[in-house]
Amino acid sequence: MSQRVVIVKIRRVKTENVNQELQWFGNSLGLFGLRDKDSSCFRVFITLVKKARRNELLSSDDIAEHLNLSRGTVVHHLTKLMEAGIVLREKEGYILREGTLQGLIKDIRRDMEAMMSELDDVAKEIDERMG
Repeated sequence: MSQRVVIVKIRRVKTENVNQELQWFGNSLGLFGLRDKDSSCFRVFITLVKKARRNELLSSDDIAEHLNLSRGTVVHHLTKLMEAGIVLREKEGYILREGTLQGLIKDIRRDMEAMMSELDDVAKEIDERMG
């Protein structure tokens, strides 16, 4: 399984608006691109965040109907979110990897630390082989 985690350093403007905070959060994880003109990926992400707190799975059809998007658009965004390691596919539907955003970040950090450790080991091996 491959997972692509992107971290983008974006200046945060503190606000009381939770949607703006979530937008910053997702942008910092590289989840929402410039092509997401109608914020459909953001809206899919928000829907999953809300349901994750109650540990509820959602089908792509449910998300599409709830957000008034095509199923193809929703599946496209779900695939992107799965590749980022943010969303999991279960046989009944999709769910955020963790029930809370803080738990999600802890998991991502653990994954990144494991990958960096593996990269460090391989770099050491290569350096030793090359003299």
